[in-house]
Amino acid sequence: QLQLVESGGGLVQPGGSLRLSCEVSRFTLENLNIGWFRRAPGKEREGVSCISSSDGSTDYIDSVKGRFTISRDMAKNTVYLQMNSLRPEDTAVYYCAADYSYRRCVLFDGRYDDWGQGTQVTVSS
Repeated sequence: QLQLVESGGGLVQPGGSLRLSCEVSRFTLENLNIGWFRRAPGKEREGVSCISSSDGSTDYIDSVKGRFTISRDMAKNTVYLQMNSLRPEDTAVYYCAADYSYRRCVLFDGRYDDWGQGTQVTVSS
């Protein structure tokens, strides 16, 4: 069964940066759309960014455009989320998830079948 393992979370001051990693095992990235989602305390889970298996096209939620960048390393079977200019409102548990559909990726969690355990990101001074 597919496994996804997130890492890279932590505590950072506003304006700082973090890079999250999502390592995928037992399945190749070539056949997976990968999404990053987050859940802040007291809020619904929301899609942050995703990358499509077919052509590497990407999508972002409006609040992170220009600050976050999703990328993938096929050799390492890993997807990254580079987060710059972090804000307190970015504080959440971040999850990566896999979608086997071969369609363009979307920021809708109902499309995703397998999930990682999450990594905490805290932005605070």
